[in-house]
Amino acid sequence: MHQIPLTRIQKLIGRRMMQSKRTKACFYIESKVDVTRLMAIRPRLRKSLGVRITTNAFYIRVLALAAQQFPLVVGRINGEFIRVADEINVGFAVNAPQGLVVPVVKRADGKTLSEIAREEKWLTDKARDNKLTLEEIEGETIALSNLGAYGTDSFIGIVPPPTTTIISIGNVSHTIVPWDGEMTERIIVSIFLAADRRVVHEIYAVRFLGLIKEQLQDPEGLI
Repeated sequence: MHQIPLTRIQKLIGRRMMQSKRTKACFYIESKVDVTRLMAIRPRLRKSLGVRITTNAFYIRVLALAAQQFPLVVGRINGEFIRVADEINVGFAVNAPQGLVVPVVKRADGKTLSEIAREEKWLTDKARDNKLTLEEIEGETIALSNLGAYGTDSFIGIVPPPTTTIISIGNVSHTIVPWDGEMTERIIVSIFLAADRRVVHEIYAVRFLGLIKEQLQDPEGLI
């Protein structure tokens, strides 16, 4: 039998994920989102904003803005209370050579789309060069995991121990759907929400996810 030793990061992630599974009573909700307009405006945004806008930048932006209106998604159990985080800090998963790492966009709700795009690129580059500082991976209050670039249609992420909510995003797909009375091709993405039921109840989560869907389908409002 061939045995492969666990790396330090694999051990750490394994312990954290098992802690989350044992201590959080999670439920899961999926929504299909039409991102046709979002995908169409991205090329021109690079010229007008002077920075490449990834879909991840849009997702970080919309997640932070929606959390402003639904603050329990950045809450957590604290004894007999729910403690709502003072800041909306979005941790986003990056596949780096040393393993999966999660840099954090701090106070994302106060940043513009172009600011988030620049910070996301900077943090992603540092993650892949193994140069992230401790400060850049701490403070996460809500999580984002996007496997769309790897061809995954949909998946359900595990809520990280410091948080209550994670949004997991799959690949965009060209789909024939009814639109304005006829069948037409649209670009659809699957978004899964996982949340700790002790903090967030299902209707609250549905409304939160509904706002994310609404804003992604009207992306000009995120610019």
